[in-house]
Amino acid sequence: MMRCGALFASMICLFLWSGLGVAHPGQEPLRGTGNLGLVIERSTASVLIIDTTKRASVARVEGLGDLSHASVVFSSDQRFAFVFGRDGGLSKIDLLLGKVTKRIVQAGNSIGGAISDDGTLVACSNYEPGGVRVFDSKTLKMVADIPAKWTNGVSKTIGLVDAPGRRFVFSLWDAGETWIADFSSGATPVLTKIKGVGKQPYDGLITSDGRYYMVGLFGEDGMSVFDLWQKPISPRRILSGYGRGETRLPVYKMPHLEGWALAGDRFVLPAVGRSEILWVDKRSLEEVGRTKVHGQPVFAVARPDGRHVWVNFAHPNNDTIQVIDTLTAAVVHQLKPGPAVLHMEFLPRGNEVWVSVRDSNLVQVYNTRDFTKLAEIPAKTPSGIFLASRANRTGL
Repeated sequence: MMRCGALFASMICLFLWSGLGVAHPGQEPLRGTGNLGLVIERSTASVLIIDTTKRASVARVEGLGDLSHASVVFSSDQRFAFVFGRDGGLSKIDLLLGKVTKRIVQAGNSIGGAISDDGTLVACSNYEPGGVRVFDSKTLKMVADIPAKWTNGVSKTIGLVDAPGRRFVFSLWDAGETWIADFSSGATPVLTKIKGVGKQPYDGLITSDGRYYMVGLFGEDGMSVFDLWQKPISPRRILSGYGRGETRLPVYKMPHLEGWALAGDRFVLPAVGRSEILWVDKRSLEEVGRTKVHGQPVFAVARPDGRHVWVNFAHPNNDTIQVIDTLTAAVVHQLKPGPAVLHMEFLPRGNEVWVSVRDSNLVQVYNTRDFTKLAEIPAKTPSGIFLASRANRTGL
């Protein structure tokens, strides 16, 4: 009995040593993924895996195709990142091993994607051939192909987000429609098609509670908003004609709606073709104010506590970030990180913000309380920064 007990204890120790976070002698220790993320290196078909605790890059993963307009979502356990490339590539990256575990080219021209709330489905939004394709998150085998057919052919799809209940919501650029694909009953989606959204919807967002889907319109002033809790779901037009009667500037870069902010009881929205931020009441969805800013805003991102909004800008003013106080709607600080500031990503509790400065080949890290620079990390033409903590947030 003594020998059997000692043998059993030894086996248990070996199991704990090898499988629950303790490394073999001479090996790196196992680790969690909560402080990891990806930086897109847009011109070199690569990404950096970053460690936000160390404020450092820990690996580079290459061979990812065209990343000129790339985005990323994460598995529910935060171990795997799914990278959507402009060339239709869908790449699954193991953050712990630092390598691609599966890569497919699912379309000719893609514009982002989403992962279902249960983490089982990954959806890709496509320009060519249009429509949305949905894949099993473990194997990347296709589950569903949803052509965005309308009266004049197949539409480009944009603004793809996940919604609660194993649903995806997206909009049709050519058709001016928004569709909901409901996978709650299995692999064959139930489609809800909503018409009359507006001319040329160009991007969309969903609020963190999964209730409101908002889509921006490129072909006309304004936005359309959908209350996903109501039935039937119908679009409500807001901010119609906010630039009417005034000369609009040339649009150098379209704002990204997934970076638009909800701060307290107000949405903070970049105005298309204008050097302004628009403030919209969350309940009434009416405009309640504007803030003049340095240039045409691209991202207006709220610090997680909603106290400040950080804004970056399109060319030729893209060397600047402005910080806006959400109580006063006034600009309270301005930074000059360098040429081509493309993206900003807050740590989950908002104490730091990571900033990509493409033309300086740097990612910079700032303290969000006193705006001091904490670190610089070399990167090759960095653009999007995506942290694994996004796995726990609807619409990201």
